[in-house]
Amino acid sequence: MGILKLKPACKDYLWGGRRLIDEYGKEYRGDVLAETWELSCHPDGPSTIVNGPYAGKTLPEYLCQEGTGVLGLHCRHFRDFPILIKFIDAKENLSVQVHPDNRYALKNEGQYGKTEMWYVMDAGPDAFLYYGFQKEISAEEFARRIQEDSLLEVLNAVPVQKGDTLFIEAGTIHAIGKNILIAEIQQNSNVTYRVYDYGRVGKDGKRRDLHIEKALAVTKRVPIVRAKSCYPHVADCDYFTVDKLNLDGRVMKRLEGVVSQESFASILFLDGCGSISCGGETLPFQKGDSFFCPAGSGTYYIEGTCDALITTIRDKAGQVRVGIDIGGTHVKIGLADIRDQLIAYRTFPTPQNCPASELIAEVSRQIQTLLDDHQIPLDQCMGIGIGVPGTVDRRTGTVLYSNNLRWEDVPLANELNKTFPVPIQIANDADCSALGECAAGMGRGYQNLIMLTLGTGVGSGVIVNGEIVNGSELGHMVIEENGEPCTCGQRGCLESYASASALLRDAKQASGQDVTAEEVFQAAAADDPVLKPVAERYIHHLGTGVVNAVNIFRPELVLLGGGVAQQGDTLLAPIREMVKRLCFGGQKGRLPEIAAAALGNKAGMIGAAALIYLDRDAPLRSQNAPKS
Repeated sequence: MGILKLKPACKDYLWGGRRLIDEYGKEYRGDVLAETWELSCHPDGPSTIVNGPYAGKTLPEYLCQEGTGVLGLHCRHFRDFPILIKFIDAKENLSVQVHPDNRYALKNEGQYGKTEMWYVMDAGPDAFLYYGFQKEISAEEFARRIQEDSLLEVLNAVPVQKGDTLFIEAGTIHAIGKNILIAEIQQNSNVTYRVYDYGRVGKDGKRRDLHIEKALAVTKRVPIVRAKSCYPHVADCDYFTVDKLNLDGRVMKRLEGVVSQESFASILFLDGCGSISCGGETLPFQKGDSFFCPAGSGTYYIEGTCDALITTIRDKAGQVRVGIDIGGTHVKIGLADIRDQLIAYRTFPTPQNCPASELIAEVSRQIQTLLDDHQIPLDQCMGIGIGVPGTVDRRTGTVLYSNNLRWEDVPLANELNKTFPVPIQIANDADCSALGECAAGMGRGYQNLIMLTLGTGVGSGVIVNGEIVNGSELGHMVIEENGEPCTCGQRGCLESYASASALLRDAKQASGQDVTAEEVFQAAAADDPVLKPVAERYIHHLGTGVVNAVNIFRPELVLLGGGVAQQGDTLLAPIREMVKRLCFGGQKGRLPEIAAAALGNKAGMIGAAALIYLDRDAPLRSQNAPKS
């Protein structure tokens, strides 16, 4: 379907009038209609579809059935539907109020904050808006003036007329004056802190609540410099881009536009009448009508006379992604740019034997500290990726089981989303390490690779066609029947022979001494009669695991990570020979390269950040041709 006509949710706030009913034809039986929510997925008032197969369904119901792809690529960085569009008829003065930013609103209200813009559709001869302060005031003066009912004396009154636009960032104190008709485009939020209300009472006969303490916490107490032109747009920010359309019916009678895959388009008609066509469908419009064009709808045509606002979502500016590597001993948190390079990172010890909620709370604090330290607003964060040891459900963002963390059925993504309103993805930590190497390390340029991390155990990550193969456990393939016991409860697993722990165990059994992996290989290179056989057996077992993995997955590259892998060709050369000799088809088959991983302990952070895809169609597609 190319175009949806919407019916708004209606609000009868006490300061409203009847212009939206009498002049704009809004269907409402009450005496007062203050607001119509023309494009809304908010639970307090979703808009309804009036045409086509979804007629009678709400916009959220449509999105649930069609999927979020109809919102476009630029919306993939929002957790929820990004905007809410209203008509506002202020017959009387609205309360003086302020909106919190995302961080404060999510912590205290459980929903987004609000940045918005006003387009003045009509205004009386002496109409004005309150917009920030005349001068900077202290928190003490702000509180005192609220208490003394003298706040209006220090507010900045701005005369307005038809066609004026104001951009109101979160934290800006403001109010719409009487006799003004406004189109408002805002974040998808219904959080408002009221600080002055002219002593009015609500329908219950009581004075309406004020939210002074919260307002004091979020208000910017300085004069607001009115935003300069956003040419060629009416308004432009990370939440919405608004453009003005005018057809006068004489010089301009017809307009052609395109709704690309990047964003849906909302078309709100402020005046005029005519027809709108898209996707083989033509619908009439009149002033006050609202239409939703799904992303990828293609070319649309508007004919007739009109003033209209067209709202789309652009990509975020200065994008960063958060990558988190949760380990049994340390948690590493990094900020990655669009080139998969770490801008900054921090590490802190993993709290031992603490509830999951405490660790998640600490991770939240550390993320915010890292963003604050580098003066990166939350609005620039495209999403958060998390690598966790254990078994995860990537679809729900749940850690099903982690022995290292002692977690079971922890809804990690949902819990972190309470603080950060961005997409959150989780994966196994070994998978994230492989993804990190694929995005920015030795695996860059490959779409199919295997990574084995040789540490306390043998972690594994498998990438096929640029995507993680969830839950691969190559460390627990059996290479010796009834062999050495493994921590998983089986015997003869690769991990029991090819982990760094296994190498050091065997070396101590043979020599009677504690030695490092580097010392084992140095001794082997010097033909030490005790440790050389230990190194050779280790290489044989590791090579057997690599051969098995290559026969199953046929990757383009096998990476070895961990401290043992830093032995270079002493380790890699004999494994390459085993692969050539023992893999099915030998050298006549397509054999992978064998290499050491390059990113060290940063791979997990970079890979976790890469879970937040830059390109939905090709999340990890390489810039170079695959190598062989």
